[in-house]
Amino acid sequence: MEVHQFSDHLVFDTPTVVTLGTFDGLHLGHQKIINDVVDEASKRGGESVVVTFDRHPAELLRPESVPYFLSSFEDKVSLIDACGIDHLLVIPFDQEESERSAIDFVKEVFLRKLSVDLLIVGHDVHFGNNREGNFAFLEQVSKELDFEVRRIDPVMRSEEDSEAISSTAVRRSLRGGEVESAMQMLGRPYSISGEVVYGDQRGRTIGFPTANLVLSSERAWPADGVYAGIFTRTDASEHLCAINVGRRPTFYEHANTSLLEAHLLNFDDDLYGEICEVSFLHFLRSEKRFDGIDSLVEQLKDDVAKTRSLLSATE
Repeated sequence: MEVHQFSDHLVFDTPTVVTLGTFDGLHLGHQKIINDVVDEASKRGGESVVVTFDRHPAELLRPESVPYFLSSFEDKVSLIDACGIDHLLVIPFDQEESERSAIDFVKEVFLRKLSVDLLIVGHDVHFGNNREGNFAFLEQVSKELDFEVRRIDPVMRSEEDSEAISSTAVRRSLRGGEVESAMQMLGRPYSISGEVVYGDQRGRTIGFPTANLVLSSERAWPADGVYAGIFTRTDASEHLCAINVGRRPTFYEHANTSLLEAHLLNFDDDLYGEICEVSFLHFLRSEKRFDGIDSLVEQLKDDVAKTRSLLSATE
């Protein structure tokens, strides 16, 4: 996939099939849109293009209510690339961009920059100043400006569930510790990357050393609790792990922030300084305070046993 900045000069000699979105988390609904773009471009002998912004528009337009993000920008680029897209156009979202009208966006981005043949969008598409660009608007201007537009219906969580898959629904599941539900909507386990740093070494002294990850305050975290998951190192090697997200009330009664600690099964090596990824597959239990070290150790043994049982098929 070629990644382009808006200032780049682009020339397309074949039809372009384009979509637009922030695509936070790239859940199954997003994937349906992008896969349709790839398939349609292939049918037309053309090229597939995703248009996105260098940051979430809410960071500029409503900073007081910016959502916790499901993916970093770098993660989003990798996920889009994995869908088989030919080109990614990144537009800087600044004050000038926020004031661009929807019709100017169509003319400048879709037509002049990308020579769009077919534009495929989600059911809830909005763009341009005051979010004036929606599907009804696109239907009208596409006839006037001679390009096709197609809307993709939302992907539902299940046949029995009337709720559509959305980034908001994924965040809500994570807030409730429902990582299995989040995984179903994403089509993959929810994961977070960060640098492994030195902690207070308490886990090592009781026989359960942990890798402590520094996480971005902008990212969505699962609810405080214990999870079974996969720990992926920089070299792409994977290890089963029991994950604790929380404030460790057994040791710190009034901690203000949650930490992520991963105990890797059958592992004893130095991880400090590595940028690693933790994937959440199963919720095991809520975080709780123990009366003493012995009861904590017994619970940790049970957590590890459950992790091994749940994830044994992945070893």
